[in-house]
Amino acid sequence: MNAPRLGLRENLGQFSLLVLVNAFVGAMVGMERSILPAIAEQDFNLAARSAILSFIVVFGVTKAITNYLAGRLSDRWGRKHVLVAGWLVATPVPWLLMWAPSWNWVLIANALLGVSQGLTWSTTVIMKIDLVGSKRRGLAMGLNEFAGYLAVAVSALATGFLAARYGLRPEPFYLGVGFAAIGLLLSLLAVRETKHLVAHEATLRTPGLEDSLTPREVFWRTSFRDKNLSSVSQAGLVNNLIDGMAWGLFPLFFTAAGLTLTQIGTLAAIYPATWGIAQLFTGALSDRVGRKWLIASGMWVQAVGIGLVVLGGTFLGFSLGAVLLGVGTAMVYPTLLAAIGDVAHPSWRASSVGVYRLWRDLGYAVGALLAGLVADALGLPAAMWLVAALTLASGVVVAIRMTETTRLTATSNPAPTDASEVNAVRTP
Repeated sequence: MNAPRLGLRENLGQFSLLVLVNAFVGAMVGMERSILPAIAEQDFNLAARSAILSFIVVFGVTKAITNYLAGRLSDRWGRKHVLVAGWLVATPVPWLLMWAPSWNWVLIANALLGVSQGLTWSTTVIMKIDLVGSKRRGLAMGLNEFAGYLAVAVSALATGFLAARYGLRPEPFYLGVGFAAIGLLLSLLAVRETKHLVAHEATLRTPGLEDSLTPREVFWRTSFRDKNLSSVSQAGLVNNLIDGMAWGLFPLFFTAAGLTLTQIGTLAAIYPATWGIAQLFTGALSDRVGRKWLIASGMWVQAVGIGLVVLGGTFLGFSLGAVLLGVGTAMVYPTLLAAIGDVAHPSWRASSVGVYRLWRDLGYAVGALLAGLVADALGLPAAMWLVAALTLASGVVVAIRMTETTRLTATSNPAPTDASEVNAVRTP
């Protein structure tokens, strides 16, 4: 029996299918981005910013915890089973949002959405890393995040358009019913398991003590002890802190500036669309120029983008800030995932990705809570300036603490191409 083959070209069919599946994963989130804050104000009469942003807190916490579990579960039960389970959890979400009689029902829907996103998005990331090996990891993550966040943008634009034409509920959420059905069918009928590729990749590395870490050791190494992994984890948390703030406060900020629902939907799409499209280039760029400085400079570009949004004043000004914010995020997002893949051993890589995504998506909750409380106390601009300052500081942490991780992949153990080379690598 032929050994499994790693590589993007060698696994192009399954890789492309997983890119498509992740587009539907992203679309499930996008259907909320332009209209849920308006639903909170108009349908449920919520006035406090912290109360309106509670749906993002619930989403972020449940997604973060599920991300951690998804990595471990995919190692134990297989990637495909976890992916299908995530889509099953997603199926009631659009129906709950359509017919929710109280805000608590919206919170329940977002808890389910967070669980679903943690299972589905984490698993598509892990499966793509499994498929491509080490050489084009940045490109693979760029394509994955491109599909997901471009779909977020298209879905946000579409639901904003439907809300402006037909009302906030139920019509915009009809799209979610279709997204969940198609994603589930593709995952169930067409996606193939990739866990066996991990065992094959592990044979291409020199055996060592790091091959068999306990879940606790993986958690502490990814979170605190390893300078590279912990730098990546804190940058991921701050990056999604930005997104949580943008998701919750931008629509309110734009409404206060007198923009229409259609304009707000367009702005809600510009940021993730720029983020998604630019990742086609930034992921591959990180394979060439390295991860560290792309991450650090991307955090700084995001901070400038937030500042431009605060100072924008007009639709054009807000658009320029959203574009710059999207470019900075694109520099960071796939590069962080690729860096995890560079450092983590194949035997515990899925679990390390889960820990990273735990910290990263806790940023949604931290961002929503922090932005909501500061906005209630000091106003929307003050909350946004605070997030910009934290983003600048995060980039400084990466610049000081992190080393270049592509060198670890390049110098550790180049992938042997046949059995004789594998044996040569294993011989002391």
